[in-house]
Formats: sequence, C-alpha cells, structure tokens
Amino acid sequence: MTDTTATSCGKLRRNYGVLFGFVLGALALLVLAPAVLSDFRLSLLGRFVCYGIVAVGIGLAWGRGGMLTLGQGVFFGLGGYVMAFHLKLADAGPSGVPDFMLLYGSGHLPIWWEPFRSPVVTLLGIVLIPSLVAFGLGIAIFRRRVRGAYFAILSQALAAAFAILLIGQQVTLGGFNGLNGFRSFFGFNLYDPVNKRMLFYIAAIALLAMLAVVWQLYRSRYGELLIAVRDQEERVRFLGYDPANIKLVAYVLAAAMAGIAGALFVPIVGIISPANVGVVPSIAFVIGVAIGGRATLFGPVLGAIAVAWAQTALSENFPSFWSYFQGALFVLVIAFLPAGLSSVTLLQRSLPRRWGFGTRGGSLSPPPSDAGSLLSPEPDLSGVSAGTETGQ
Repeated sequence: MTDTTATSCGKLRRNYGVLFGFVLGALALLVLAPAVLSDFRLSLLGRFVCYGIVAVGIGLAWGRGGMLTLGQGVFFGLGGYVMAFHLKLADAGPSGVPDFMLLYGSGHLPIWWEPFRSPVVTLLGIVLIPSLVAFGLGIAIFRRRVRGAYFAILSQALAAAFAILLIGQQVTLGGFNGLNGFRSFFGFNLYDPVNKRMLFYIAAIALLAMLAVVWQLYRSRYGELLIAVRDQEERVRFLGYDPANIKLVAYVLAAAMAGIAGALFVPIVGIISPANVGVVPSIAFVIGVAIGGRATLFGPVLGAIAVAWAQTALSENFPSFWSYFQGALFVLVIAFLPAGLSSVTLLQRSLPRRWGFGTRGGSLSPPPSDAGSLLSPEPDLSGVSAGTETGQ
C-alpha cells in the first residue's frame, strides 16, 4: 500500500468517525435526553449545552490557533445582555419600562435600550456586537503581535473590567443582581414546560451546527493555516501570509459563538448577571476545554459539559468539596494527559508500540496509518509544509 493510499484511508476513517460522533451526539441530545430526563434536569442540561457552545469557540481559538482566551465571559455576557434587553422590554409592553428601572431609577428608559424592542435587531445584535468588539480588540492586539501569556492576561483583565462595569450600572443594567424575571421568549410563555423543552432543542441544534461549522474549518485550507500559525508563526509570515488576520478570524468566530451561547443561556436559566460573565466563569470555560482536549473536535464540548455536570452533582452533595475536586482534576489532566481526556484513545494505541507489545515474529508490527483519534481529525498540513520548503 502506497503512502498516498494509506493517507486517503486514514482520512476516510477519520471522516466516518466524526460523522458517527455527530449522529451519536444528535441522538443523545435530541432523542435520549428529552426521553429520560425530567423538565428540571433537561433545563439543567440546556445550560450545560450553552457552555458547550462556548467551548467549541475556545477549541477553535486556543486548541487550533494557540490563543489562550481567558476572557470569553465578555462575549458570553454581551450576547446574554442583548437578549435580556429584548426580553425585559417585551415583558414591559410596547412603551413600558423594565421593572428594575422603576425600582432603582427614575423610570426613564435609556435611548440605547430602544433598538432592542425589535426581535430582528436583537438577533443581529447577539451575533454582531460580540463579533465587532472582538474584531476591534483583535486588531489592536494581534497587529502589535501580542501573544502567549500576555494575551491571556490581557483577555482576563478585560473580563474583570467588564464585570466591574456591569456591577456599577445599577440603574440601567441591574448592577450586581443583573437582569432576571423573564416571562416570555419571542411570544412564548417561559413558564410553560413545552416551551422550556423547545429552548433545549434550540440550544442542542445550535451546538451541533457550531460543531459542523468548526469541522469544516478544520478540514479547510484556513484550518491548516491556523495550525501553522500556532506552531510556526514566523515561518507563515515569511511565506507571505499575515498571521494577525488568520488569528483574527478565529477570535471573532469564537466571540460570536460565545455571544450566541449567552443569548440562549438567558431564557433557559432565567438570569444574566456579572457573576456569569466575570473572571471565574471565563476560567471555568477554559478548564472544561483543557480537560476534554482543546485540540479535538468533540473534546471541548464533552469536557465543558462533564465539568459543569460534576460541579452541579458534587455541589448538591458536597458543597465545600467541589472546588478542591475541580483543581485536582485540572492538575492531574494537565500533568498526565496534556492533550485532555480525549487523548486516551491515542495513548492506548501508542503504549503497545512503545513497550514492544503486539510483535509478530520477534519484530514490531507496523503502526496503523491513522495514528490520530477519531475525536479529532487533524488537518493535512502537507500543503503548508510544501509551501514552507519551497519558500526556504
């Protein structure tokens, strides 16, 4: 079997593995979960699915682009507050004022709230506002070649500043208490269990759609360039590409996904506050991605959902134990499985060859052509490599 044939077979197996993962995820979210979970547990899973949408974007920016985004809570909050503006205005009526403004302020609606009475403006704002903010920040950061730990610290500082800003706006944004008490969602009663199930289905479909988009990006030429920028940024610049533009696209897409997740989080959970968008939730997003496997397709989602579920389950039974468990789990995974729990499959394949097991006639059997995990179809970098050799 030639190298070309082996490579083609490996790609085919990876594609089938990803498609199988999509089918399995769709069945679990759209069929199995609504059938076996109560309304309360299903709503809880819907919240975890929102975290999974954020994790997909972090996997793109950090796992493939090398940008440790510790400030995704900013974009999560922007999308969430835009949705909350519309829901509060819809509950108040055509010319009404949200209830908290009557309680804490003069009862006058700020002019920048008015556009969000329109559902169309709200839906556009959920995507465009986080994207535009990320675009502005990305231009300022990546053009100056800020990366590594400096980028991580800067993004975390932005999350802290955003949370402090929200806390100080008691009259217009609800302050520390945030916005809550929503009664309807685009005309649907949020107290109706049927509508709550509808919200879960919307979140689940949005998660699958985000995974499909990211999968296509991983397989595209852009996905190859993103990995090349992560590993050898200077060589990519030498070949004539601008690494700032390549990283900017991933950063903006991750921000848009976080904004969509925040917008879905608001009607599912019923509240958005500074506690949901500050430094702590931003770090929690990253911890879930790191535990699941940041460079894989399904790993960030599975890690985010698993960590959120463990937090809920352990907090119910051991309220003071959860933080220690989370820290220990994070340290163990980083120390022994730096690629995340999704690398267990690759580890199982490599150990027999490393220790000499699986020999035939005293010699090691040839390794399989596909050494990658089915959870993470690694893009083919032959084009970038070839271009690099030619450039040198």
